[in-house]
Amino acid sequence: MLGFGTIAKKVFGTPNDRKIKTVRPLVDKINALEPEFEALTDDQIKDKTETLAKRAMEGESLDALLPEAFANCREAAKRALGLRAFDTQLIGGIFLHKGNISEMKTGEGKTLVATFPAYLNALTGKGVHIVTVNDYLARRDAEWMGNVYAALGLTTGVIVPQQPEDEKRAAYECDVTYATNNELGFDYLRDNMKSELSQMYQKHHNFAIVDEVDSILIDEARTPLIISGPAQDRSDMYRTINEVVPDVDDQYYTLDEKTRQATFTDEGNDWLEERLRSSGLLPEEQTLYDPESVTLVHHVNQALRAHKLFQKDKDYIVRDDEVVLIDEFTGRMMVGRRLSDGLHQAIEAKEGVSIKPENVTLASVTFQNYFRLYDKLSGMTGTALTEAEEFREIYGLGVVEIPTNRPIARLDENDQVYRTAREKFEGVVGQIKAAHETGQPMLVGTTSIEKSEHLAKLLEAEGIKFNVLNARLHEQEAQIIADAGKLGAVTIATNMAGRGTDIQLGGNVEMRVLQAMAEDPEADPEALRAKIGAEVADEKEKVKAAGGLYVLATERHESRRIDNQLRGRSGRQGDPGRSSFFLSLEDDLMRIFGSERLDKVLSGLGMKEGEAIEHPWVNKSLERAQAKVEGRNFDIRKQLLKFDDVMNDQRKVIFSQRREIMEAEDLSEIVQDMRHQVIDDLVAEYMPPKSYSDQWDIEGLYAAVIRDIGVDAPVMSWAEEEGVDDDVMRERLEEASDTFIAEKTEAFGPEAMRSIEKQLLLQTIDAKWREHLLTLEHLRSVVGFRGYAQRDPLNEYKTEGFQLFERLLDSLRVDVSQKLGQIRPMSPEEQNALMAQMREQQERAAKAVSAAAAVGPALEKQGDATEGFDENDPTTWGNPGRNDLCPCGSGKKFKHCHGRLA
Repeated sequence: MLGFGTIAKKVFGTPNDRKIKTVRPLVDKINALEPEFEALTDDQIKDKTETLAKRAMEGESLDALLPEAFANCREAAKRALGLRAFDTQLIGGIFLHKGNISEMKTGEGKTLVATFPAYLNALTGKGVHIVTVNDYLARRDAEWMGNVYAALGLTTGVIVPQQPEDEKRAAYECDVTYATNNELGFDYLRDNMKSELSQMYQKHHNFAIVDEVDSILIDEARTPLIISGPAQDRSDMYRTINEVVPDVDDQYYTLDEKTRQATFTDEGNDWLEERLRSSGLLPEEQTLYDPESVTLVHHVNQALRAHKLFQKDKDYIVRDDEVVLIDEFTGRMMVGRRLSDGLHQAIEAKEGVSIKPENVTLASVTFQNYFRLYDKLSGMTGTALTEAEEFREIYGLGVVEIPTNRPIARLDENDQVYRTAREKFEGVVGQIKAAHETGQPMLVGTTSIEKSEHLAKLLEAEGIKFNVLNARLHEQEAQIIADAGKLGAVTIATNMAGRGTDIQLGGNVEMRVLQAMAEDPEADPEALRAKIGAEVADEKEKVKAAGGLYVLATERHESRRIDNQLRGRSGRQGDPGRSSFFLSLEDDLMRIFGSERLDKVLSGLGMKEGEAIEHPWVNKSLERAQAKVEGRNFDIRKQLLKFDDVMNDQRKVIFSQRREIMEAEDLSEIVQDMRHQVIDDLVAEYMPPKSYSDQWDIEGLYAAVIRDIGVDAPVMSWAEEEGVDDDVMRERLEEASDTFIAEKTEAFGPEAMRSIEKQLLLQTIDAKWREHLLTLEHLRSVVGFRGYAQRDPLNEYKTEGFQLFERLLDSLRVDVSQKLGQIRPMSPEEQNALMAQMREQQERAAKAVSAAAAVGPALEKQGDATEGFDENDPTTWGNPGRNDLCPCGSGKKFKHCHGRLA
């Protein structure tokens, strides 16, 4: 008997069906306009864009323009690419424009779908960003779809790492800009380290379409983007610790693979103390429990994690004397990404490669908070429904499943579960042999490079030809995927998420034409395309007869989405296909998440060697385990976001203040307000309101005014006058400081003074923000312990973070007033040198920033004294900032050295 829910679905359709139904009339309107747009000339299509843009600028809503814009875009794509968008692609485009995630299966043409909402939203003149997972796809899509935008009269740009500044600035000015998620995030941070408005790249955050949205907004969201500069070099310490850790006995530490943590036991700590003392890292009188040992304990724990939890060829590879991380979700190399808190250095010591110094954070942002800057956000992927709750809660994005253009004909088989990994791999090889003999192409998915290489050896022994796709062969990726649908092809792939190239049965015509043209540049492209097209069509029929692409996964991933992405590689555009998962009780997911019960069941069934169990109940049990892991990962990301939201509010304040400062022509009023506020605070401190004159500390006030404002005012004699109270003192000091600065302005010249004020403000804000970020990091690392005192760590972090921010703003006012008080008129040459020095300090970090780290000025580095430096004559010191290196050459910051005396 059917349940009520099932009957309701049959009668009324699912909520998703009802959503699709609401946009069908729009699709009919677009289709009705097709003959009208087919009659337009190429120039008239461009003219239509101008007309639509004018109507958008005049206030007509984009929703009202949608049918005409989509019809115009479809016609342009038909002419530029020879592709006419299906109705299902128009539906996908409509939901993207409405700020949703369009879930579209592999091969349904997502790249073309994005052009429709991008074109419509670019009509406002504010630009559209299309976000991809790697620079290969960004370049490919910009070049490919750039033909469509050019036919419509729009410009297209592409943002990639290590791009020349002018080229990048021009790309951001385009109507549609393709970029990687990392580069967009880093450019946002770099923009907020610039000293002039004209140097900034990102003018608007209008509309973003995120391709492989689940990969970018979910998988990558656990790791914030950080721009950093090098700190102290401690290579020797890492190497010494690295010699100790490999000798640790299993009884001395515990591993938690679920949370990826490793900790020493009490016995382990005793053993460790002994070893560290003998290696000279721990002084005789000191224990690991002393406060002085905190840093050492932290690095020893990181070394333990590096050795016991991070595996070569799974979590990272070693290439060209460096450790390159591998993305656990896509199997791609993350060049330039480094693990923080000394963990990357611990892995470098373990592998015996050059150890790069740790970094201090200059700026950071999470992907969640970066993409929430956009006025409108949307995304495309083949797999989003399993994470619909997270998309809704974090980003306010709905997920709509777009129907396929043709019905899916893929056969998804039940999982095959073996007792051991050895039996499983024997089963996999047997299955590959059987399918290979019939000519059926196979895509075999593994979860790590190590496992893909193990399987490759087994296939070699059987004499089966194959291709391997993993992080080591990143460059040949597109070619390997293009060949994966050929008759009898066997492709082993590590994590097939978001590859961006379709596997077409019989082979990819375009790729083969490009290959043939490279071999024989004189050949006629059209004749070549016709010949290769006929060969591929013939081979496609043979592959279809053999059953289409067979996807065989050798393990289940933590996330159902990654499994679905692998499955979705087969059965594109209604093609036949087959998928199955071969698992063992020794797989990571099965081992960590309760395979004991299943093991008992299998033992009870009396399974023989090499036998597998196959049942829908097993699939359900595994899906529940995966859902648990997904839930836990969601909680981790939510927690990260809650903590980052505290910093994000402060980041917005600082970044918007920087922008206001850069936009302003004259900052004298802001600087004056700051100075007056400092005077208010000083008077309140040394002459408390409603206090008697004998309670005043006039000498302290006099010294503080000279220190913080630079004014030598007759405070002592004023205090002895009749009727002088705190209000009168405040007014007189403000007047004296205003006169003092007015004299400076006259001496410098108003233009030079305005420029100095601007650079001083930006320089001080940046220095303070960097210090604040470091303090927040330290607070974050210890605030968790407040839970033991029954206090909520998040609330504690919010409260203390706010207090620290208030302190930052107070000290900012004091620093700016101090520096302005210290500067003195110079010759024109000296003025120019000072302004250039300030600008250079401001831009140094931004210029040197690479994908993940900025190479800034080394801290605490011993150097030579500045030429002409005289310890007893402050006029020879120049005008260093409080956080700059002291000109005496000590290597200390100015504020900790001669700056204390100034």
